[in-house]
Amino acid sequence: MGETIQLTAVDGHQFDAYRAEADGEARGAVVVIQEIFGVNIHIRDVTDGYASQGYLAIAPAIFDRFERGVDLGYEADDIAIGRDLKALGNENLDKVLADVKAAYDVAKDAGKVGITGYCWGGVVVWAAACRLDFDAASSYYGGGIIDLVDETPKCPTILHFGKQDESISLDDVNAISAAHPDLDVYLYDAGHGFNCDRRGSYDEESSKMATARTLDLFSGALG
Repeated sequence: MGETIQLTAVDGHQFDAYRAEADGEARGAVVVIQEIFGVNIHIRDVTDGYASQGYLAIAPAIFDRFERGVDLGYEADDIAIGRDLKALGNENLDKVLADVKAAYDVAKDAGKVGITGYCWGGVVVWAAACRLDFDAASSYYGGGIIDLVDETPKCPTILHFGKQDESISLDDVNAISAAHPDLDVYLYDAGHGFNCDRRGSYDEESSKMATARTLDLFSGALG
């Protein structure tokens, strides 16, 4: 359904993105932020899914700043590579957000723009909701949000976490909720990565529920 396009950030960095068009006139746009595994088949599937819901959907390859063409699976070696790239992303978060902004600038031609992301992408979503001009944000199991908990989203934002997520403590989730009592923070009977149907931690019921909540948010905020 989609195609690879090239985007340019404000600092001149050029990078790839996966773009999927809505069938007919778009009702708005969604920027999809990758896990540590790059814009792989799962993220492309997710992007296609938002296009099927009537949105222009764009998934920027934000690891292109550090290593081009990252497209990983979920084995131990892939996880190790992804974690190293995530560390570079965290060290250069302002540059990562410049790439997210480049995706936003293209997406906004379709109307209001939402953002969603998974794992490390969920942290990027939080930072983007706080620092950029998105109209809605849905973050999935973003463990590093706790490090940015003093920042406040500028748009309607929802967070999704798994109760059995061994990489994100419930103490951190509760601290985020306490710092932002007006935020909708949803807990699911699932572990980390529950939205990804290509991982052993996939939980269909939790994924469907979180997706429904995200689509409801986007429907109200974007169109």
